[in-house]
Amino acid sequence: MRLYLYGHEYKYAVEQMLLTLFPEERPEYPAGAPAGNRMEIRLSRGEAVTSASCLLVQGRSSFRGAARADNGTMPDALAVDRVCQRLIKNAIYKAALRAGVSKPAWGALTGVRPGKLLAGLIAGGLDEKTAVRRFISDYDVSPERAALCLATTRQTMRAEASLGDKDVCLYVGIPFCPTRCAYCSFVSQSVEKSMKLIAPFLEALEREIAATAEAVRTLGLRPVSVYMGGGTPTTLSAGQLDRLCTVLEEQFDLSALREYTVEAGRPDTITEEKLRVLRAHGVDRLSVNPQTMSDRVLELIGRRHTAADIVTALDKVRAVGGFAVNMDLIAGLPGDNTAGFRNTLEKVLTLGAENITIHTLARKKGSRITVEETPVPGAREVAAMLDYAGSRLTAVGYAPYYLYRQKFMSGGFENVGWEKDDTVNLYNICIMEELRSILAMGGGGSTKLIRPDAGRNIRLMAPKYPQEYIAQIDETCREKEKIVAFYTDFLKE
Repeated sequence: MRLYLYGHEYKYAVEQMLLTLFPEERPEYPAGAPAGNRMEIRLSRGEAVTSASCLLVQGRSSFRGAARADNGTMPDALAVDRVCQRLIKNAIYKAALRAGVSKPAWGALTGVRPGKLLAGLIAGGLDEKTAVRRFISDYDVSPERAALCLATTRQTMRAEASLGDKDVCLYVGIPFCPTRCAYCSFVSQSVEKSMKLIAPFLEALEREIAATAEAVRTLGLRPVSVYMGGGTPTTLSAGQLDRLCTVLEEQFDLSALREYTVEAGRPDTITEEKLRVLRAHGVDRLSVNPQTMSDRVLELIGRRHTAADIVTALDKVRAVGGFAVNMDLIAGLPGDNTAGFRNTLEKVLTLGAENITIHTLARKKGSRITVEETPVPGAREVAAMLDYAGSRLTAVGYAPYYLYRQKFMSGGFENVGWEKDDTVNLYNICIMEELRSILAMGGGGSTKLIRPDAGRNIRLMAPKYPQEYIAQIDETCREKEKIVAFYTDFLKE
């Protein structure tokens, strides 16, 4: 779509709304006088009021939207920037709805972390009821999504209150899987093709663990959570898992650890021997992720196991004991429908997982679903799946504890983690709400250095592919010096 900006350069805000409301369109910024199908987005700052307007032209029809705010609500440059972007988004949103675009569940709200906005309103002195009303008013969020957001925000505030300034989370990434799922865009290697890379990858990973641990010791940081993800960590052998966990114990002081999570997402990688190794090293949380309990859908998404294999894997986990189990499901998979998704959820509920995470399918760049333009359920059907999941999980005693959104997500919905019996995963809250630093190790690991005082955060990325990770391990280890510099500056202030 042709985009014309007047009085501002908020391209990112405009493009976020374009992606939300017109996902098939791509932004163009032509020179010259406006012509053809287009958006004209204007921003004007007066002495007392700042206003934004959008003219949306589609063929011979024109649609307009506008939004305004008192300048008194913008006490500093950061507030000006934030409010101006919101006004621009709201103006585009109103014009689009007048043009017949269906109202998204999250209204004019874009971004990954809606809870940060609601938490900010509460932290600014508003009571919960007033904050939710403001949240709905500012972004036209549905009351149901606002209530969901409030529930997860309460868990975020509870987690925040339990953390000290020197608390951190550790992430260990194992970028190997038995096979690649059709919806996956994570950088992971199928062991069918890259078995020979595992040993040198683990050798390089041990070096990065040592370098990270040195920074942690220097700064006196305190790991409170370990999360081993991927990929699928249980693709490794029992001996390799034992060695990796031993190295983590030798390098880090884990005496303050509150949880230790390992993703065993693929049931075809789970053995009793591996489970006993993990339990012996203190792992107390495990993810066994079916995504669906339909054998037909499993085949369509490239998983080489059956629903029965998932049940067998859970039996092994329970036989070893000591694990709180999470199970991921995805609403909107190819070949699925509302009845099939309901059947999946009901089967998973009989397995008694402590946590159930309901994801909405995101058509990510690079995934086979996107590349091959695979047909998937529409937004209305995905909404029915999510509505059923929310009501059913609530009815049987689960509560939402973390929430996030992604680009290219079916219907613009959300991913929600549900827990029962106070079994929240602290790591999930910390990473999604940016409460504390995530010190990542492994291929494609994303270290996020977070300032609890809301100062400037920093991200450090390790090479994505195993071959690159192995070849560039010296540079990756040197980057750990930036952790020391970041915290030294922060702790001085």
